[in-house]
Amino acid sequence: MPEVRPGDDLGGLVGDAIERAGGLEPGDVVVVAQKVVSKAEGRLEHAEDHVAVALREARAVRRRRDDLIIAETEHGFVCANAGVDRSNASEEGWVVLLPHDPDASATALRAALAERFGVAPAVIVTDSFGRPWRQGTTDVAIGVAGMLPLLDLRGTPDDRGYELHATLVAVADELAGAAELVMGQAGGSPAALVRGYRVPVGEGSARELIMPSERDLFP
Repeated sequence: MPEVRPGDDLGGLVGDAIERAGGLEPGDVVVVAQKVVSKAEGRLEHAEDHVAVALREARAVRRRRDDLIIAETEHGFVCANAGVDRSNASEEGWVVLLPHDPDASATALRAALAERFGVAPAVIVTDSFGRPWRQGTTDVAIGVAGMLPLLDLRGTPDDRGYELHATLVAVADELAGAAELVMGQAGGSPAALVRGYRVPVGEGSARELIMPSERDLFP
C-alpha cells in the first residue's frame, strides 16, 4: 500500500491491495494497523512536546515515570502515552493520535469492502500495547466490526468433562497479534488478510475487551 495521508480513501487503498491478493472470501478477516486509520482520518498533530499531548488525550493517568506515562484513554484503553505515538508519523515533529472511535472506523472499512467485493469481512483495527509483568509489545484489537471479540467458553466442558466457569478467549487480540507477525512494526504492510479461522459470529465492540472496573485488581 502507498503512504496514507489525511483524507485518503482507506477503503479504496485496502481494497486495491486485497484485489491484488486475489480478493475476499466469506469468513475472511481484514486486520488494519491503527496508524493508517488515524492518518486517513486526519488524527495527526504537530507537537514539540508529545508528553503534553499525551496528558491532554488521557482520561486518567495510572502511572508516570519521567516521560513515560501509562494512561487511560477516552476509549477506556490503558496504554503508554494515551496512544500518542511519534513513530511512523511521516514527518519529524508530528505525532499520531488514536482514532476517535476505532469501532466506527472498523465498521466503515467493512462497509466499503462489502460494497466493493460483495463479501463483508470481519475487520480489526490494531495497535501495539505493552503488558503488565511481560516484556515486549504485542498488537491488540482497539476496533472491531463483524465479529465477536471474545469467545465465551463458560458453561462448556473441557476434554475431561469439567465445566468451564471463567474462560473468555480474546480472539480479536489473538488475531491482531498473529497479523502483526506479517505486518511488521517498521517498514512492513499496514494490513493483513486472515483466512481459515472461524471467527465468533456476531456484532461486537473492542470495548468488550476492556476489563470492567469492578473486576480490575490493579486500578
